[in-house]
Amino acid sequence: MSTLQTVRAATDVVSCLATAAGTPNSTMDETSDEPPTSAVLLDDCHFSQVIFNNVEKFYVPGGDITCYYTLTNNIAPRGKDWVGIFRVGWKTTREYYTFMWAPLPSGVSGDTAVQQQIQFKAYYLPKDDEYYQFCYVDQDGVVRGASVPFQFRAETEDDILVVTTQGEVEEIELQNKNLLKENEELKESCTSLQKQNMDLQEQLKKTQELQSGFESLKSNTEKLELELNSLKKENKHLKELDDCREAELHQLKEQIQNVTSEKECLETRLKTALDHMDQLQSQVLNYEKEVENLARLDHDKTEQLESLKEENRQLRTTVAEQHQNRDLMKELEEKKHLFQILQAKKNETDKENQELREENALLRRLSQTADASFFSPSQHQIPPPAMGSLVFGNPYYASGANLEARAADVASIRKCPMCDEVFPEDIDTSQYEAHVQSHLLECPLCSETFEKSNKQS
Repeated sequence: MSTLQTVRAATDVVSCLATAAGTPNSTMDETSDEPPTSAVLLDDCHFSQVIFNNVEKFYVPGGDITCYYTLTNNIAPRGKDWVGIFRVGWKTTREYYTFMWAPLPSGVSGDTAVQQQIQFKAYYLPKDDEYYQFCYVDQDGVVRGASVPFQFRAETEDDILVVTTQGEVEEIELQNKNLLKENEELKESCTSLQKQNMDLQEQLKKTQELQSGFESLKSNTEKLELELNSLKKENKHLKELDDCREAELHQLKEQIQNVTSEKECLETRLKTALDHMDQLQSQVLNYEKEVENLARLDHDKTEQLESLKEENRQLRTTVAEQHQNRDLMKELEEKKHLFQILQAKKNETDKENQELREENALLRRLSQTADASFFSPSQHQIPPPAMGSLVFGNPYYASGANLEARAADVASIRKCPMCDEVFPEDIDTSQYEAHVQSHLLECPLCSETFEKSNKQS
């Protein structure tokens, strides 16, 4: 009995070490996914991390079988781990015959061993009587545990009890010797195969390194593809936003063009108004400078000037009641123009002041009559100062040496101050005023009156 067991054990060892060709893989109909495999050889596997229990020597063909195994604390189960049936002599995990996905343990900590079991259906089991074994393979394709070999055949009486005679024993011993001799030869062959296996393992390590690099590149490629897809989506979204922005930009450009054209029109009008304002400001500045010069030169004659201002104020009030404001404004503008001519006569200021007083008295007398020939000054008119305190002379001295003679005749004769046309005494006052008004232009902004001959283009 012990001799037969020895023979069987030797046969099992020989079968495990023999380089037999693997049978084609049987794909189970229960799943469409292929199990993860690798080209890792036997020496790189860790068979002690998963222990298979209660493995029978024989399994009856045509029936389901249950595989019992223990997960030690040296392995962390993952979702793609699987248990396969391999024919003895397999070299890589790709040579499985059939497989089942390994269930994940539930409610158990990783520090304790876990009992698991899987049932293989009879339809997917081998139909020959070769030796097979269970192998636990993780999702990286590395074997973590393997069972003892077993067969799919019916158990015979020879396996239960063997009765032999002496001749049969001698024959068996002779067979054992032959088997031992063959075993030695096989061991030598196994040593050679192991050497070849080591060379193959070195090549396999290089292949694994290349495969590891390939997996890394593949992982990076997948990440880059995900990023590329994300960038494509983002680019598509940005293009849509860009189209919307372009439409908005087109509308904004049209609005800007409209606003620009309106702005140009407004700028043109503003420039024209500013030019006109500059001209007016220039005139105002000239008037202000002239007034400042007159004020500085008139400092010594302040008292006389105040007296004349009071007389002129009374005169303007009286003349305004008679609607003669515009005619007098024209005459005062003419006399203001004569300031520059009379500058050389500063030394005669005392005498001219006396004459100015006489002329003011004459104007008061003329304003009391209905046919007066002078008009009141505008609100912007500066009262005529004394001749002695003015740089350009006194405007009321415009008549020169013949002023007294003209004052004597003005009561009976009216003369146009613009064109020197003489109007008889029997001419109506309204006709005389209309004639004088025809020579004047009134400013629409400040109501100041100017001669038509001074009109600016």
